[in-house]
Amino acid sequence: MTTTINLLPWREERRKQRQQEFVMMLVLAAIVGGAIFWVWRGYVDQQIADQRARNSHIQTRSAELDEKIIEIKELKSRRDELVARMEVIQSLQGNRPTIVYVFDELVKTLPDGVFYNEIKRVGDLYTINGVAESNNRISRLMRNLDESSWFQSANLQNVTALEDGSQANSFLLTVKQASLNSDKEGEK
Repeated sequence: MTTTINLLPWREERRKQRQQEFVMMLVLAAIVGGAIFWVWRGYVDQQIADQRARNSHIQTRSAELDEKIIEIKELKSRRDELVARMEVIQSLQGNRPTIVYVFDELVKTLPDGVFYNEIKRVGDLYTINGVAESNNRISRLMRNLDESSWFQSANLQNVTALEDGSQANSFLLTVKQASLNSDKEGEK
């Protein structure tokens, strides 16, 4: 008698068991893969949220700095305006007695026979309109103005004879007020 062993059911069971183990391993791998993906996705989402929070913080600070920059520019412009006003006030305070000296010098340089009709000032330039008994008196006035420490560059613009039949002439001349700094430098 020969015994025959039928291994087919055992192999069949073994194959089913291996197939179940394989499916279990696939399910376990899918679960582990899903868990890894879920953890990775959570990490990436957290990184994105953190970066968005940083970006929001930077934008907020940037907006605050922009406001401060605008405020600083406004303060600088106000400061510049105040400095300009102070300089104007200081120059006016410093030049206040100058006009007295200028008028005094205009009187001192005026020769006999010359009369002023109008004196205009634009900046440091004086325009003098007047009448003189002769051209020599106009020349003397111009020499006196040039020799004055308060005036420089006397320039005759126009001389016309008066139509009333007299020897008198009408004249128009310009003269610059000498700056005090140039006088002080000339004295050194």
